Amino acid sequence: MTAPTPNTPWRLIIHADMDAFYASVEQQDRPELRGRPVVVGGSPDGRGVVAAASYEARRFGVRSAMPMARALRLCPDAVRVPPRFDRYHELSQAIFGFYRELTPLVETLALDEAYLDVTAIAGPPDDATPLGLRIKSEVRTRTGLTVSVGAGSSKLVAKVASGHGKPDGLVVVPAGAESAFLGPLPAGVLWGVGPKAAAALEARDIRTVAQLAEADPAVLRVIFGSRASAVAGMARGEDDRPVEPVRDHKSIGAERTFPRDIGDGPELRASFEHIAAEVANRLNAQGLEAATITVKLRYADFRTITRQTRLAEPSADAGTLRAAAVRLFEQTIQPEDRLRLLGITTSKLTAQGVERVTQLPLW
Repeated sequence: MTAPTPNTPWRLIIHADMDAFYASVEQQDRPELRGRPVVVGGSPDGRGVVAAASYEARRFGVRSAMPMARALRLCPDAVRVPPRFDRYHELSQAIFGFYRELTPLVETLALDEAYLDVTAIAGPPDDATPLGLRIKSEVRTRTGLTVSVGAGSSKLVAKVASGHGKPDGLVVVPAGAESAFLGPLPAGVLWGVGPKAAAALEARDIRTVAQLAEADPAVLRVIFGSRASAVAGMARGEDDRPVEPVRDHKSIGAERTFPRDIGDGPELRASFEHIAAEVANRLNAQGLEAATITVKLRYADFRTITRQTRLAEPSADAGTLRAAAVRLFEQTIQPEDRLRLLGITTSKLTAQGVERVTQLPLW
């Protein structure tokens, strides 16, 4: 990076991502689990899914969102631990409290993940290594856990960098080196390039980010439609999105598009648990709870419907959200229906811990 001027502003963005957060917390709190394969999630008998897997379990092919029964078949020696979201939230608050001591420009993505705009505090703009080392050291001191840190001139570069160094990594991409860093990587590292798009690109001999950046725009329009120019821009390292420390959420949700149309069954039911857990994580990361839940169903013919209900009381509990979503689903689904997408959205959001007063009848 060069020194900033009115015509050439620079930014330094850090993406901090805890390593196998839920599983690492369990290993930290229970020393007998350290060094052993650990999977956090629901019971295999109840169609549970993996919320997190330790790196020891990942060596066997275990991944988050995988049905728990399959995970335990892949790794029979794994120790299954039910999630403790209260504990994860407690440690998340300690971690994010430190981030906000560094800079007010902290954008929360989940309980274990955030962007930090450290432009004003980074020191020499071409060297983020000392600050990255400080973040890693302080997080370990306060929690005993490891965090992977990526630093660059944009959210895109910082996030790819943090993933590139996992676990317990620190990767700094100097300004001007974005293309050199991104170019050799698989095109699938870019946001919006999912498995289907990556396969379509590979069929046209476009495998790396550099090849994607140089691809014929007409080819990209066939694959990405209206998003083609944005994807090409990302491949060139273009990303001017700001770090947004405060967002007035009207709703928080998550959804999953299935690789093939599916009917009601174990895979679909397991998706409810995974999606509800993701929504709960996002609510807890923002210190929010929801009073209303909406289920979104997209059928094989692309027909899309939503169904909504009000919770008995506001909640950010994954089990509560899942149960409400499943009830809506069961009131709607027919035996012959096949779905392309399932989504859960929460709304009527309020801050957690706000005291509620119930008015008693006058007479």
